[in-house]
Amino acid sequence: MNLPNPLIPGFNPDPSIVKVGGDYYLATSTFEYLPGIPVYHSTDLVSWTRIGHVVDREGQLDSRDVPTLGGAWAPTIRFHDGLFYVAVTDAMARGTLVFTAKDPAGPWSDGLAIEGAIGIDQDLAWDEDGTAFMTYSGLDTVTGTINEHGGILQVRVDLEAGKALEEPRSVWSGTGLMFPEAPHLYKRGDYWYLMIAEGGTERGHSVSIARGTSPAGPFESNPANPILSARSTDRPIQNTGHGDLVETPDGGWAMVLLGMRPKGMTRAFSALGRETFITPVTWEDGWPVAEPVILNPREGGNAFEDDFADAELDGGWIAVRRFPGAFASTEKVPGRLTLTSDGTSLDDARPAFLGRRQQSQVETIAALMDAGENGSGGLAVRYDEAHHYSIETDGTTVTARARISSIEQAWTRPAPGGPLELRIETREPNPDNAIGSLSSDTIALQAVINGEPVTLAELDGRYLSAETAASFTGRVAGVFASSGTVSFDWFRSEGREPR
Repeated sequence: MNLPNPLIPGFNPDPSIVKVGGDYYLATSTFEYLPGIPVYHSTDLVSWTRIGHVVDREGQLDSRDVPTLGGAWAPTIRFHDGLFYVAVTDAMARGTLVFTAKDPAGPWSDGLAIEGAIGIDQDLAWDEDGTAFMTYSGLDTVTGTINEHGGILQVRVDLEAGKALEEPRSVWSGTGLMFPEAPHLYKRGDYWYLMIAEGGTERGHSVSIARGTSPAGPFESNPANPILSARSTDRPIQNTGHGDLVETPDGGWAMVLLGMRPKGMTRAFSALGRETFITPVTWEDGWPVAEPVILNPREGGNAFEDDFADAELDGGWIAVRRFPGAFASTEKVPGRLTLTSDGTSLDDARPAFLGRRQQSQVETIAALMDAGENGSGGLAVRYDEAHHYSIETDGTTVTARARISSIEQAWTRPAPGGPLELRIETREPNPDNAIGSLSSDTIALQAVINGEPVTLAELDGRYLSAETAASFTGRVAGVFASSGTVSFDWFRSEGREPR
């Protein structure tokens, strides 16, 4: 198979996949963004469509007050006895949750908290008699330390009562690398296989596997571990790990996993964060052998346009720690997107910011905005509340602003009256510039004045990267309101991969 990579571009980390008949369903982490846990569908492992979200209403996740990095961590999607399951960590909030649905497009249940299974990266598997096993990492999400039981833990669980049926037991601690996590348990032939991630989700990320004759172990480690890692290589896709195995349509096997595409002369900055990739897997002597993850971008670019004609927002729009409907509407003024500020800014935990995942290394977003009588807002590229670039107008002035941790700078000029087109261009860095060649990209903040784009600021993109912001997400670009009510006639994005 000619598999595209990234398989699902942009902020789509911790992928988990399940095959049901001829259909594939894949879910990824969303952390503090809502709606949460997108579900993608494919019939060929090549073309994917987002069909819904597990978390699409209040009460399913307790995301309102989670810190940056909190929220929905590492879902596992599975199918058993006519029902779809998603096990996930609601980090720094409700804890271990299991959602169910008859249709993976939704609606999903409110989420059942599982007592007695404290950790992260929960996996679900069932043995031949229907006993449910929850396997997870004993990492404490508050202290960042490994549970006293050690490594990868497991319990039998009652998925109707929402509780563990026994004390957690340690089933494997991996090969000795830090942070054994992301377990997935599979039955193939005579063996149960326990696959995990090790080495942390940074450059040392890797995949290791063990096997045993029982889902509860004991498990013997594969002598060839790790079976996949990009550490200490010059491969364009780094941080590869957190994998999930699946059978392919042609009867083979593949692994979906997360990875990053660092840029710059030292390949140190990953603008798009952790994305979903795929790689072929073969079996030798009863063990899976994963091929290195190859960069294979889809041909052509990607484009999106929203004229806000529909009553419901497109499902690709996401917001921070609250649902878009809390401040965004396409019905208040038909044919326009209206954002109403509650006095928050991009520096706050719950800004009136509506964004989409940046999917390409080179991308331009644009919107036609009307500030009205007392509003202000514009376009922004966001990593978190301490790392964002924006261009906004209040109808009188237009201001470009950069926030990098505790440092903030602004550039202002007069604005013409009436609606104003704003643009943010993500460009390849200038290789002839010593500083520029180190960066992931350059970001230009622009306003279209008298028919011509005027650049107010051109900024170093590496400060909006996973390594600098230290966030688990990725770049999200979109529109925001900082005061009053503002409206947008349209929004456009167009992206491509570097030449």
